Amino acid sequence: MSDIESHPGRQTPTLRDGPGSAAPILESRRPPLMTRLRRRLRQLGAEFLGTFLLVFFGTAANCQTVLLSNGTHAKGDWLSGAVGWGVGIALGVFVSAAVSGGHINPAVTLTKAIFRRFPWKKVPFYWAAQLLGAFVGSLLTYAIYRNAIDQFEGKGVRTVPGTAGLFGTFPLDYVPDVVAFFNEFLATIFLVLTIFAATDRNNCPPSPAIVALAVFFAMTGITAVIGAQTSFAMNPARDLGPRMMSAMFYGRKAPDLTSDFQIADFTGALAGAVVYDLLIYIGPESPIAYRPVPPPNERYASPNEKYASGPPDQAGALYGGSHGKDAPPSPTTAVHVHRTQDGVRG
Repeated sequence: MSDIESHPGRQTPTLRDGPGSAAPILESRRPPLMTRLRRRLRQLGAEFLGTFLLVFFGTAANCQTVLLSNGTHAKGDWLSGAVGWGVGIALGVFVSAAVSGGHINPAVTLTKAIFRRFPWKKVPFYWAAQLLGAFVGSLLTYAIYRNAIDQFEGKGVRTVPGTAGLFGTFPLDYVPDVVAFFNEFLATIFLVLTIFAATDRNNCPPSPAIVALAVFFAMTGITAVIGAQTSFAMNPARDLGPRMMSAMFYGRKAPDLTSDFQIADFTGALAGAVVYDLLIYIGPESPIAYRPVPPPNERYASPNEKYASGPPDQAGALYGGSHGKDAPPSPTTAVHVHRTQDGVRG
């Protein structure tokens, strides 16, 4: 990230010829208002767009599979819905990862703030962008499939969970509340474990494409094996945004805006981060990660250097930590100093 990009309000230097002088005079020109706003809102826009893609693809897959299937003319099955949600989260992460970190999930943003030094001041803004993206994504799906819902339930008829379950998350009737909570809690652990592993610089060299592929397999697999009983939220925005949309069109039958699943998503994400950092992670950001002592014949200029890799702005954006002027100082290259018979060499 350039110095000008990291300071959006800084004026852009330009050169002009001075009167009666062959030497150019340096003057400053303030960037246009839209340019400054775009720079400041770029990360929030990425979170909005990523969450929008996740919810739109997922809820649209649900609607097409259920509403357009008629006897032998089925338009999909449970696997179709699982793949739809997998594609949605993969596209959402791919679009936003290099800009905002690709959280697209309030629970992931919270865990990144606690375990990866993501700036706390950005957390409420990320949450707002994610919730808005989920709301707009479900709203667009409803607009596309409104006639299909009328055909499925009757003109103007809306039932809960019924077709509301195509957007929000509802447990099946026979599933006890405790089992449903644990089901959602466990699913979120699996998702966050995958995210933390795919974005761990010490685990593999991550890129937006690799992270997107990893979460695609995680989302599709979780949906296929333990998703049916609870509708697999694993994301408070993915649950609350469609519930807000349903409140607009389902009248008095609209589902409550809050649910136990939202609590399960946050606690499951925190539990997944704790498990990964206790068992695997050795980086400098986590407050609980184990850090091995370097060998006696090696010395590092600072404790963080052994584990740092990649430019600071990329590390912040791709891995969900802070970046730009908010990034903590973290050198990019380990400095090894070995003692030999001739003295010290680098």
